[in-house]
Amino acid sequence: PSLPTRSNTSWPFETLFDVNEITCEPKPLLGTSFEWQDPATLVVQTRKGVKWNDGKPFSAKDVEFTFNMLKEVPAFDSQGLWQKLESVTADSDSQVTFKFKEPAVPTFNQIVEGVPIVPEHIWSKQSDPEKFTNPDAVGTGPFKVKSFNPQQLILERNPTYWDADKIRVKQLKFIKPTGSAEVEKLQLARGEFDWAAMFMPDVEKTYVAKDPEHNKYWFASGGNISLYMNLTKAPFNDVEFRRALTYAINKDEIAEKAQYGYVQTASQTGLTYSLHDEWTAPDIENKGYIPYDPEEAKRILAEAGYRTGSDGKLLGKDGKPIAFTFKVQSGWLDWIQAAQIIQKNLKALGIDMNVQTSNPDVISEDQAAGNFDMTFGVFGGDCNIYQSYFGPFHSKQTAPIGKPAPTNVIRWQDEETDRLLDELIKAQDEEQQKELVYGLERMMMEKVPVVPLWYGAKWFEYRTEKAVGWTSEDNPYAGSGDHFEIIKHLRPNPEYRGG
Repeated sequence: PSLPTRSNTSWPFETLFDVNEITCEPKPLLGTSFEWQDPATLVVQTRKGVKWNDGKPFSAKDVEFTFNMLKEVPAFDSQGLWQKLESVTADSDSQVTFKFKEPAVPTFNQIVEGVPIVPEHIWSKQSDPEKFTNPDAVGTGPFKVKSFNPQQLILERNPTYWDADKIRVKQLKFIKPTGSAEVEKLQLARGEFDWAAMFMPDVEKTYVAKDPEHNKYWFASGGNISLYMNLTKAPFNDVEFRRALTYAINKDEIAEKAQYGYVQTASQTGLTYSLHDEWTAPDIENKGYIPYDPEEAKRILAEAGYRTGSDGKLLGKDGKPIAFTFKVQSGWLDWIQAAQIIQKNLKALGIDMNVQTSNPDVISEDQAAGNFDMTFGVFGGDCNIYQSYFGPFHSKQTAPIGKPAPTNVIRWQDEETDRLLDELIKAQDEEQQKELVYGLERMMMEKVPVVPLWYGAKWFEYRTEKAVGWTSEDNPYAGSGDHFEIIKHLRPNPEYRGG
């Protein structure tokens, strides 16, 4: 198949496990089984008989080497794993032990599927690993490099892969991005890509209708696209103002108009219910879905002491009209339209919100530094509930204004939130975990640190002309990001007569 900008690093290399996005079950790759000996000690059994694609044998010592290289080269430790790890040691050729500084059960996903394992016999010879380009991409994965030039990368099936019998795709071709989203959408519509992840306006008309027999898509629910506010500024530092916003914004209109009906509106709890339905606090009404009710928003604001001036402008506690800027990424047309809907909704309350578009990288920097009033942010949407709440809401993840915050860019600092998260990371019993998650849901409902708006779609387009067996809404055996699971299900379309 031909692919556009999809990452290629997942094909020549493998992690220990692949956590299925739909079932949240870990699928064995280089790891075959695991056990938590205690909340701070994880033991993983590694697969025997595996070879690197240069013919050398793989062992647990390669796992030990890979993780310790992250410690030696902090630039490689993008997840900050060594803030939690104490040691990683190969006890034998087929067993590795991870010891943590404190209980770290929720770190499991980051450990087992967040770190591609590399060969010690290649990387240990590099005097400067950061500058090593790894031209041969020696890995244990199902594909290896066939050819590369500035325009395309071609990967071919690895015949010595330990699970090669399940790999029926002979070749993957990655095409260099054109730099123009519109051009790439046309390429997709013309059938030039077999697998893509793009936002397509009116996908039925612009993509499916071009070849209804073969052009397919599935936009599953992902993370919470949310209203992020700078909580160090008024009026966002007032919980009643934030609570009013949960009723003031027409989430259904955003889902239908800005997102073309592809998505579902989000729960204020922060949970993604396609994954976490059984984790809903029983005392939260309607699973935390808050309806559009501008009159209720006005009532909350009035009771909180906000008054409307003679000109219809809503006045802050200082008596001045409330006005602020909403920063949104330029070129992200669906987000821009969503911001304009919010602008209209808030104008109805007498709030003047200016929509300002900027380069996405600039906005990321501004968010980290706290240089914003209001913006969109994304959290959650995966199997790890702890990480979903820890990143945006634990005080360890924030920083003073002007300094980069790792993930808590809204500057939320709340002792109860920290306590719940600190207990959740230690909890091994599911009932205890649920009670703590219920507490985090109540925090979201009562204190409103952010306002979830809609579940961002996991863009996934695919063509069945050459290959069949894709995961889909009708047969969701894997998520669109479960590359290994998908590739092992694909098989040639017997009706294909092309080259």
